Amino acid sequence: MEPVLKAKNINKRYGKVVALDNANLELYNDEVLGVIGDNGAGKSTLIKALCGAVQPDSGEIYLDGELVTFNSPIEARKTGIETVYQNLALSPALTIADNMFLGREIHKKGIMGKFFRVLDQSGMQNLARKKLSELGLLTIQNINQQVETLSGGQRQGVAVARATAFGTKVIIMDEPTAALGVKESRRVLELIGEVKSRGIPIILISHNMPHVFEVADRVHIHRLGKRLCVVNPKDYSMSDAVALMTGAKEAPTN
Repeated sequence: MEPVLKAKNINKRYGKVVALDNANLELYNDEVLGVIGDNGAGKSTLIKALCGAVQPDSGEIYLDGELVTFNSPIEARKTGIETVYQNLALSPALTIADNMFLGREIHKKGIMGKFFRVLDQSGMQNLARKKLSELGLLTIQNINQQVETLSGGQRQGVAVARATAFGTKVIIMDEPTAALGVKESRRVLELIGEVKSRGIPIILISHNMPHVFEVADRVHIHRLGKRLCVVNPKDYSMSDAVALMTGAKEAPTN
């Protein structure tokens, strides 16, 4: 079966630091691929390369079997790849609704929108409020509240809501529950299942092993800038995964 998204021999260096060393990844239809690894293993760099936030020094990326090159996250978004970044990638000075539609603003219908490019503020606000309410991540009374006034968990909720609202091909989540409480984290895990049921595959990067092993169909273990192995979470325990990540256990041959 052809992967929806495939990274082949991706390399990225920052001076003498090797972030990615011939890294590979395959994401298939109707699956949640968990990506785990120790700090500095290169997980986030690989994800940024897949979504255009970082340009690799060499290597190839395929989407639906076709070779693609993303020079920016906007180009990746146009193909249907949405990402929840570890730093959230939100603009603190803008409102919640503005952040939800940043770079994809909706214009008013008719002459005002077509010729004068007037934004449909009420339409974007209503849609943003609807999406956030559907997710159950936030209890927001004012959708025009600036993001800088939100808590860390609420900001995380906005980033997750934005990705799941607009992702059509692939959704990448880099530590989506890092700043969330127990209730909100549970809702994000349920949301991952709902997105998967819509036929959209997900890449989940997380240090939270129970979360990964709960929702992932396969677990990609990253070590020293490259893929060490891919395991079935039903066949391996979390302790096994930690041992593989740290080099205490020899990787299986895939």
